[in-house]
Amino acid sequence: MVEFKLTISDPKAKRSYKKVIGEPETSIFIGKKINDTIKEVSSFKGYEFIITGGSDKQGFPMRPDLPSASRKKLLMTSGPGVKIKRKGMKRRKTVVGNTINANISQINLKVSKSGSKSIEEILGIKKEEVKEEKSEEPKEEAPSQISKE
Repeated sequence: MVEFKLTISDPKAKRSYKKVIGEPETSIFIGKKINDTIKEVSSFKGYEFIITGGSDKQGFPMRPDLPSASRKKLLMTSGPGVKIKRKGMKRRKTVVGNTINANISQINLKVSKSGSKSIEEILGIKKEEVKEEKSEEPKEEAPSQISKE
């Protein structure tokens, strides 16, 4: 059984949400590539998403410039999965191609078109109207020095 963890970022709300989808909805994503648009996700009616990345089951990141679904060891200077410490340095890193297959575990999505309901309502997240502020007990003030006259 194929399961994907969706990480959905909403630029308007400046928040990200997580959702795990199962077998019937995963067929929409198989074969899609990074920067493709997804329109027909059944639980998110009216929404359009852009695939921005992801990672496989072992945690290797997807690269938008590698046109395959397999893992490769590339000599890289920048991009996802690479941290360069000094100028001119290159690293050989294992990355996954830009095509989604059954070995992908997480898919990163960005909202490009919003639907009628908010994502919080669809996922069942309660919006806290009043922020819980830490109730601070009044501190006892140090006794002030009283001058004797």
